[in-house]
Amino acid sequence: MNFGLIIIGDEILSGKRADKHLAKAIEILSARGLSVAYADYVGDDPLRITATLRRAMASGDVVFSFGGIGATPDDHTRQCAAAALGVELALHPDAKRLILERMQDIAREQGLPYEPERTDNQHRLNMGMFPLGASIIPNPFNKIPGFSCFGTQGSCHFVPGFPVMAWPMVEWVLDTHYAAYFSKNAWREQSVIVFGAMEATLTPLMQSIEAGFAVKVFSLPSVDHPEYGRHVELGVKGRPEVVAEAFLALKQGLKLLAATLGPELVR
Repeated sequence: MNFGLIIIGDEILSGKRADKHLAKAIEILSARGLSVAYADYVGDDPLRITATLRRAMASGDVVFSFGGIGATPDDHTRQCAAAALGVELALHPDAKRLILERMQDIAREQGLPYEPERTDNQHRLNMGMFPLGASIIPNPFNKIPGFSCFGTQGSCHFVPGFPVMAWPMVEWVLDTHYAAYFSKNAWREQSVIVFGAMEATLTPLMQSIEAGFAVKVFSLPSVDHPEYGRHVELGVKGRPEVVAEAFLALKQGLKLLAATLGPELVR
């Protein structure tokens, strides 16, 4: 099962706001033995959002989409999701109920009468207009739900751009729909610092390890690390029982290259 992210908003691409969703999604998924396979960043362009969502829904993956599900003119995600699926938008009955509850909460907090027919309150109901067939994602912060679209291929889960709302909603989706895929000990990463190394010199060893073991080999070079100076973090990742054997072979290969080794790291 691959898990992808779509992060929507001009404010991210213009630099007005820094994206926090990628790092948190990695954390949330890692805690459940899962990982992020890819992340797409998309501005507030309906055609591009629609194309990105159409691709996601045909991918066979589980995709989380962050942002653009409000009801202001620059929010396009709900409409684009419907277009990508080829269905209409409709007011979801559970979303309507929750939004009306939120209106009541606000009126009570402000000491004002509850007036659901007021123009601004009627506009708020647009936040419950989801593609036909969608199911809701509860929002523990202010009750305004997100929504999920389960296709015959991929599934997409739509949450707000606000981290305080989005992150617990992502956790709810994972725990509710994908717990069967959790495996906290299914993935291991083990590496070693190789001082003064060049990636070109290490490449044949990396290729031989990948050819001989069911693991991924990775190298992370650095030229100005404050502690290690010029070095390469060289490692393997995969199932724990295979990683241990592959990492031993990797260190033996480095010994044959007369490499100077530093600390070992396990994740």
